[in-house]
Amino acid sequence: MLRAYVWLYLAFLFLPILMITLFAFHATSALSFPFEGFGLRWFREILGNDRFIGALKNSVIVASATSVITCLLGTFAALAFPRLSERPRAALGFLGFAPIVLPGLFLGIALLVLFERLGIFRSLVTVIIGHTLFCLPFFIETVRTRVAYFDAELELAARDLGAGPFTTFRLVTLPILMPTLLAGTILVFALSFDEIVITVFIIGDQSTLPFFILSMMRRTVNPTINAVSVLAMLLTLTMLLVAGGILWMQRRRAIQRRVSDKEIPQ
Repeated sequence: MLRAYVWLYLAFLFLPILMITLFAFHATSALSFPFEGFGLRWFREILGNDRFIGALKNSVIVASATSVITCLLGTFAALAFPRLSERPRAALGFLGFAPIVLPGLFLGIALLVLFERLGIFRSLVTVIIGHTLFCLPFFIETVRTRVAYFDAELELAARDLGAGPFTTFRLVTLPILMPTLLAGTILVFALSFDEIVITVFIIGDQSTLPFFILSMMRRTVNPTINAVSVLAMLLTLTMLLVAGGILWMQRRRAIQRRVSDKEIPQ
């Protein structure tokens, strides 16, 4: 029974994705069976749509800017956490989880009111601010798990040898944390690229790819939606697989390093 439940769960989870992918290559506009052949008609049509290209560019701009800003802010925040005393660390850790716990609807409305109060015109800049607020806790927690196992004696050794704080960070801390930082940055890119709930409230008159898909579905169920969804899914999965691969390589190197250390005779 448990095995049947697992297969039923997997079918329920992945069958809609398989159906969207299948009909994205359908040669005709029919969204029902019988299937009448394969083709790239809908991919050619959507790639020739200027609104789609503009929305895709906006999503890449927003996700790239969010990734860079989040990496800069999150790296220093994650490094500062272990250096705090217990109570401030617990308080900041609790507050840092707020954007994750709170619904996206609440964050979107709160940011909308804030920008209106401050007189800030809604644009891609406000979207980048909102996405940074949403993605920053994910990045910090990703890096904190690595910082928790970071050997602080390496920094102390560098300082004893005459290296300054910046030189120690650049030559010792940053190279060790770089795989985790890259993986966290890629994860933030994927999260920002797909974010829609917060974006709806703070985007203004421009459009991102998820917002473009939503606007297409308001009018009618066009077969090009399947092609757009497949392209967005492939890009997101690629970024997540790259991030997962980097983390896997980092863990493998850490395990190999421990094994080699044990094999060295004392």
